[in-house]
Amino acid sequence: MLYLSTRGHADRKRFCDILLEGLAPDGGLYLPVEYPQIDDAKLSQLRETLANKGYAALAFEILSLYIDDIPAEDLRALCAKTYTREVFGSDAIVPVRQLDGVLHIEALSNGPTLAFKDMAMQLLGNLFEYELARRNEELNILGATSGDTGSAAEYAMRGKKGVRVFMTSPHGRMSPFQQAQMFSLQDENIHNIAIEGVFDDCQDIVKAVSNDHTFKARYKIGTVNSINWARLLAQVVYYFAGYLQATRSNDQKVSFTVPSGNFGNICAGHVARQMGLPIAKLVVATNENDVLDEFFRTGVYQVRGSANTYETSSPSMDISKASNFERFVFDLVGRDGVRTRQLFAEGVAKAGKFDLSTDPAFEDAAGKYGFVSGKSTHADRLATIKDTFERFDQMIDTHTADGVKVAREHLGAEPMLVLETALPIKFAATIEEALGRQPDRPAKFNGIEDLPKRVVVMPSDVDKVKAFIAANCR
Repeated sequence: MLYLSTRGHADRKRFCDILLEGLAPDGGLYLPVEYPQIDDAKLSQLRETLANKGYAALAFEILSLYIDDIPAEDLRALCAKTYTREVFGSDAIVPVRQLDGVLHIEALSNGPTLAFKDMAMQLLGNLFEYELARRNEELNILGATSGDTGSAAEYAMRGKKGVRVFMTSPHGRMSPFQQAQMFSLQDENIHNIAIEGVFDDCQDIVKAVSNDHTFKARYKIGTVNSINWARLLAQVVYYFAGYLQATRSNDQKVSFTVPSGNFGNICAGHVARQMGLPIAKLVVATNENDVLDEFFRTGVYQVRGSANTYETSSPSMDISKASNFERFVFDLVGRDGVRTRQLFAEGVAKAGKFDLSTDPAFEDAAGKYGFVSGKSTHADRLATIKDTFERFDQMIDTHTADGVKVAREHLGAEPMLVLETALPIKFAATIEEALGRQPDRPAKFNGIEDLPKRVVVMPSDVDKVKAFIAANCR
């Protein structure tokens, strides 16, 4: 399996090369040259694998379609090491529970940091350690987080040989619990950088450093954000697991609703659908930062600056520049790298927008690719959390509430699976506002907010971040 850049770079690379690289040299994102196809016989095999051997075995079957430069037995062992009951709390790993009629929730937040990001990040940590050992190399990971990516990455990479993490986050814009999860880590290979700005500023810094090829090569910079194909690939697996749990036969379809800001999580669903998984609709649920909802309604992708990126009660989606969106648009415009470069490197970078409203391809977003969308507000969030708790005795976090609210607007005859984003304790203030009580807290996190913090606050300045990385790589 070879991989290409969404912006047309000539090189074709193998999985382990792009695992350590992050962005392509032309600033594009990597995708496979073609999506491997799952026919009815293969889907039946995967159904039997999940039922009899479990999630780790299913992960191996999906990942091995994309990874041919890691020996099969090694890849199988990496999956078995990653997806365990001890790490994720149940043998199902991602159990599906019914909420109401055809509406279900796929539980993705039972990992070490109580967020869906653990599903991919735990595998990524093991893949990094494995490949770096094979090459006798080191890697300095530069990431950006709006809340959950950072802690998931740091918990996955702490103590890993040959790996340092430099994680940027928007100063003061994460929940106290999210900040404490990250900043309380004292491991020498973990470095937290709080940027005076919003998440998009952090993401821009990561891309700017990645596009400085001299610096990137000298300091061996990699990434754990969903711009890294390996992370998105790991997320594809739980779409298959959700589908197989919600259906009894391969002629059934399901839909997925995904709370989304950076488009990485739902982009994995797009990949699964392109592989042939019987998905009816992929529903994008946004909060007040509704750039993606605006695109799927109008065909206009209009990014917003820091001043117009709202601070909300579902902060992990406080994003107005969805970096993974480029992967979908690349497919939408017929895998035309030149066109994709024009839309993003010129349209978005210079004008802050592009307009596909009159392009025939835009009709394919819903028709050919199954995308629809909706928006949720703080008032919606509170009402959904309250209703879900009172009627079904299930407590959901703020982002999952956005998903449930929007999912109800797009229900059909088929099962609708809302992808759970995090456990409620990560957003305790809003849960208390909705329910008048604090959410349950796992014992291991008692008093986490009071632990000593290890974090550096910086202005939104690429050169200052580079200098910090250089100083801590000696």
